[in-house]
Amino acid sequence: RYLGSTVRAEAWLEAVASALTEISEGDFEKVVLARDVGLWSRRPFDVDRILLDLNDRFPSCTTFAVDGLIGASPETLIARRGTRVRSRVLAGTAPRGRTPEEDVRLGADLLASGKDRHEHELALRSAVEALSPICARLEVPDAPSLVRLDNVQHLGSDLVGELETGIAGETPHVLEVVARLHPTAAVGGAPSEAALAAIRRLEGMSRGRYAGPVGWFDTSGDGEFAIALRCAEIRGDRARLFAGAGIVAGSLPESELMETWLKLRAMTGVLGG
Repeated sequence: RYLGSTVRAEAWLEAVASALTEISEGDFEKVVLARDVGLWSRRPFDVDRILLDLNDRFPSCTTFAVDGLIGASPETLIARRGTRVRSRVLAGTAPRGRTPEEDVRLGADLLASGKDRHEHELALRSAVEALSPICARLEVPDAPSLVRLDNVQHLGSDLVGELETGIAGETPHVLEVVARLHPTAAVGGAPSEAALAAIRRLEGMSRGRYAGPVGWFDTSGDGEFAIALRCAEIRGDRARLFAGAGIVAGSLPESELMETWLKLRAMTGVLGG
């Protein structure tokens, strides 16, 4: 059963409208506003089955379970193997088509969207600015490509770099790199401090662990962290789902609300299975 959201849809739309006003006044360029949805089940959710279903439905994503927070994230914050690092930046979203022809058209429209390209560029820029000072080499694609998932398609850019090595041969621990990157403009906004202040002022809810780093590291400092997206906090027969949308100049509040519903389908599609 649907238990509603912490912030009602109409209030969230007003928050987006307020963010757009602040963007037009030059307070910041982008802010990511999230919302939640509560669900109740007649019996406790079967977490093991949900994880298997997520893994089957989203094989290219990072499926995770950490103390009741479960999900399938499409966005790699950072992966480190020795001196090699990689990061996937996602920003800009469109639905999947009901036919192959519609799917191609929607993808082409996304690639051609000035608003979505600007949203993506801000997220990419924040990741590049965080990684460049610690990398001897950083490969940045000239343009984003389409990343297609079961329920949505995104603009994506994959960064690959080589970490600088110190005099003693040391390189930054993966957690040090995480601390430099998080929160990127893909989940916070740009400039970061102004966007985070706007989130605290406008969002109207606690994100909990949503949009935080989730992953692993080993004794050598290698590891891999995704961003906790397309996720839910599950406690017995209750679930709290999360989704967010990047707000930039040209965003339409109603379209951004629909984007959050598209993203929520990643979890609603497996919770009732």
